[in-house]
Amino acid sequence: MKKYFLILFSVFAVTSQAFAQSPSKFNKELDGFEYPFDVSTFMLNSQNQTLKMRYMDIGDKDAEKVIVLLHGKNFSGYYWERVAKDLVNQEYRVIVPDQIGFGKSSKPDAYQYSFGQLALNTKSLLDSLHIDKFDLVGHSMGGMLATTFAVNYSESINKLILINPIGLEDYGKYAEYQDVNFFYKRELGKTVEKTINYQKKNYYDGEWSNEYEKLLVPLKGMLAGDDWKTVAWNNALTYGPIFSENIVDRFSQINSETVLIIGTRDKTGPGKGWLKQGVTKELGQYDKLGKQAQTKIKGSTLIELEGLGHMPQFEDYDAFIKAFHKALN
Repeated sequence: MKKYFLILFSVFAVTSQAFAQSPSKFNKELDGFEYPFDVSTFMLNSQNQTLKMRYMDIGDKDAEKVIVLLHGKNFSGYYWERVAKDLVNQEYRVIVPDQIGFGKSSKPDAYQYSFGQLALNTKSLLDSLHIDKFDLVGHSMGGMLATTFAVNYSESINKLILINPIGLEDYGKYAEYQDVNFFYKRELGKTVEKTINYQKKNYYDGEWSNEYEKLLVPLKGMLAGDDWKTVAWNNALTYGPIFSENIVDRFSQINSETVLIIGTRDKTGPGKGWLKQGVTKELGQYDKLGKQAQTKIKGSTLIELEGLGHMPQFEDYDAFIKAFHKALN
């Protein structure tokens, strides 16, 4: 029987075990922070260096359906726990990698980050696991990665699902170009309080809860650890492709069946704080961007979640998982 595999690029799920831990000091690979499932290591030779790409491989290895969950910019694979368990119950095999520069994976001193490179890294991991046909899902920055992957390796993709992806507009067209030093300085000045205020405003419509707080345990530990400068440098480097790669232009190149799941209250707009002179466009209007993306991706389906923002899987899991199951089926 032919096997079908599914990859999800996104930023969700929470590990209950990890949040029982105190936010002690964590190093650049989050040693001591327990992920919800066993973590494996894929040794990757990339850009003249040997790197460790960590991932979780959950469920029946012989399952006919496989889902790979890839995180976005501000988190890593650990927060996929609830979604992963739901999918395992539906007889999926679930693969959850941390991209290079994120989570438990290597944080190089120097690395040329691009969505093409991250897609190639992910393809290499999947090839090593003998996974060659799958659906592809992306959330937030993972949506930019998922789109690139779907275009570059279209023969591998059955279905593409994008959940509140960034990259629905060309940020480089509207925002001033910034040197990586700009982002590095911002990362060095990051605090838990600033992160909470940002997420409250941009993700959760001014609300906050213990569940949202739990997602910040790794950040708290790394901020308190000795490797924060290395983590901050990689965080800064990964802004590069967000502002230099126009994902909108790739939408017309997508050949796979595509579903967009959009929380319409989302206002996430990278670069809105440093717009080019004379630009009056308001970035991050997802109530409009979802519809615009649907018209650019031929044959795509749009599922809108009214009243939800950038993290619908945490704001209202029941509403999210209902839409997600609809997209899968």
